[in-house]
Amino acid sequence: MDFFIDGNWTPATSSQLIRVTNPATGETLETVPSGNAGDADRAIVSAAKAFALWRKVPMARRASLQHAAAQRLRERADEFAQLLTLELGRPLAGSKNEIERSADLLDYFAEEGLRLRGEIPMINEESERVLVVKEPLGVVVAITPFNYPITLLIFKLGAALMTGCTVVAKPASNTPLTTLLLAELFHQAGYPPGAFNAITGSGSELGRALVEHPVPRKIGFTGSSGAGKRIAAMAAVTNKRLTLEMGGQSPAIVCRDAKLDTAVTALVRHSFANSGQFCYRVNRIYVDREIYPQFIERFARAAAALKVGNGMDPDCDLGPMVSEKIFSTSVEHVENALAQGARLATGGERLLGDDYDSGFFFPPTVLADTRQSMKIMREETFGPVVGVMPYDSLAQAIELANDSVFGLAGYVFSSDLAVALSTAESLEAGSVWVNNIHRSYNMVPFGGYKESGLGREKSRHGLEAYLELKTIYLSTAS
Repeated sequence: MDFFIDGNWTPATSSQLIRVTNPATGETLETVPSGNAGDADRAIVSAAKAFALWRKVPMARRASLQHAAAQRLRERADEFAQLLTLELGRPLAGSKNEIERSADLLDYFAEEGLRLRGEIPMINEESERVLVVKEPLGVVVAITPFNYPITLLIFKLGAALMTGCTVVAKPASNTPLTTLLLAELFHQAGYPPGAFNAITGSGSELGRALVEHPVPRKIGFTGSSGAGKRIAAMAAVTNKRLTLEMGGQSPAIVCRDAKLDTAVTALVRHSFANSGQFCYRVNRIYVDREIYPQFIERFARAAAALKVGNGMDPDCDLGPMVSEKIFSTSVEHVENALAQGARLATGGERLLGDDYDSGFFFPPTVLADTRQSMKIMREETFGPVVGVMPYDSLAQAIELANDSVFGLAGYVFSSDLAVALSTAESLEAGSVWVNNIHRSYNMVPFGGYKESGLGREKSRHGLEAYLELKTIYLSTAS
């Protein structure tokens, strides 16, 4: 596949290619160009040209186009889901769910965009009015990771296009195919050439060129904290606006009075979904010492019952890890914990034999009796491995949960709602779930504290992150 620039499939200026493989089989699916600074400039110039016209398109027309794109995405959900499973490895049902949720988010942004308002302060000065208006920022660069390539792009794309910005997207090299196909879909839905461009390449070359280019006014990024901080430093030179959704190391606290049926079901689901490859998964669990043995037994048993396999198998719960690099972190964290005295409750070793040899398959893994100093409790694993340790007081659990440079999400389980709410309020995290875990909602903001991010996505706050405020002083005196 080529780049999608200015409404057309466009070849790269260099002959370097990136091989996109199926992580379950190792087979090559497609090749895409490895772009450079010249390619970045071509895409940005196209977006800048489109912005001059797109910013003037009425909001109702923008909303109509965004609804049309959402509908087209739903109509092609099976096609997109299959391609996503092939390039990512996730079970097909999960891939289809991502496509459908992405279409829903496009619809939400379209409707929320129609509710944006400016202000006219009541200054009561004769012959003078003050208008506070909102204007689109300009060209937006969207840099997205492999784990939810469509949804995490729509976080940025749906808000940017609805507010009148234009977009250049750079997907992860592991999963670029669905993003390129999405750019074509938007063009087919009626978006003007250049409104949404998609180009591929490495972060070190193409990503740097996009961030350092003087024209874009905003960078929307989802990825690791290290990469996000490097982007922030580069963007500061030209004072670009930033939305950064970075790493997570999310804690869960299970209180003595928690309903274990509810807690175990929710925690297993959210620890191992997408093979643990998402930023606000449960990475570490703190359990009241009195119920700790019972929790470990039930949690490990439920985790071990999950089926690992090729994502095209309708019966599998977990697919392969996307790459050796991502896989190696899970191995490292398990080895580090065991070397320091943790106990392996289930899993822990790469799956081999039969259909496993061609991919990086790792089973749901539960490490019991961990300590706060272990990597599993401090670093982002981004894999199907969870550390569990007991606590003696709720104050201790909260202190341990907050003892992290990350602050993306937290989870609390308690039958005492006063205790649960107080604990949720004490956690240093952008989102906290109490007594259940589900996907974040479209109408509320998503983002993190501390090194987990800067700014918020989704909701009206996510829309307004793509707008500038302008104050106009109007004299009506003749």
